[in-house]
Amino acid sequence: MTHPDENRIIASSLVYAYPDAQKNAVDDVSMRVKSGEFLAILGHNGSGKSTLAKLFNALYIPTDGTVWVCGMDTRDDDLVFDIRQHAGMVFQNPDNQIVATVVEEDVAFGLENNGVPPKEIRVRIDEALRAVNMSEFSKKAPHMLSGGQKQRVAIAGVLAMKPDVIILDESTAMLDPSGRREVMNTVHRLNDEEGISVVIITHYMAEAATADYVIVMDEGRIAMSGTPREVFRQVDRVRALGLDVPPMTDLAHMLRQDGLDVRADVLTVEEMVEEVCRLSSKM
Repeated sequence: MTHPDENRIIASSLVYAYPDAQKNAVDDVSMRVKSGEFLAILGHNGSGKSTLAKLFNALYIPTDGTVWVCGMDTRDDDLVFDIRQHAGMVFQNPDNQIVATVVEEDVAFGLENNGVPPKEIRVRIDEALRAVNMSEFSKKAPHMLSGGQKQRVAIAGVLAMKPDVIILDESTAMLDPSGRREVMNTVHRLNDEEGISVVIITHYMAEAATADYVIVMDEGRIAMSGTPREVFRQVDRVRALGLDVPPMTDLAHMLRQDGLDVRADVLTVEEMVEEVCRLSSKM
């Protein structure tokens, strides 16, 4: 096995079947999440991506195969508590994750359950709220916050546990565009500045385009994998798997079909502007 310092999560020949299901929800998946990596997992509904996330956090135990989280086997009941400290999960609906009536009490919840000393709890609450730019809301009631703010509080609650990996399972799905942007900016900053590995399960291609690496799930298996450029430039293949591509990649695809010499792996507006300027300078 690879040294756990290099890999935060290792899945080996992973299989998961729901009771009475005709086929496996996750079917022979092997992959890894490296230290400091930002990984996006994509797939249409029922592809197995959310099941995979829950296997990474020991919410589900494999039917077959193994998941190691920071060197710990998720099958070991005695380690589940530790595993969830190392790999924190942020879910789709922030209201399901917020348990207290005051923001800072919510962030403290996991720490108090873990028996962290009160002085240390105070320090960690302040650090976590500062990291998600929510310090000024520490005394507020969570139900008074916007969706994006609530989700940042949920991330702060995970952060306070000092995890190695944060897993976001469709965590922006219920948010408006500005809330989505808030959450994505927050997790990117935590990834860049704190070196926390991030696994994001998403159906927003623009979010996936900002990842280091992308895995596309289909029928419980890995159908495609690579950098966002490597994956999204294969527009027809991505579409055949029931997914879209980032808007600028789509535009590049259409321009190429019209005979224009545009790069196939354009991901962002800035890159498209560069391509248009390059083309117009040749005219």
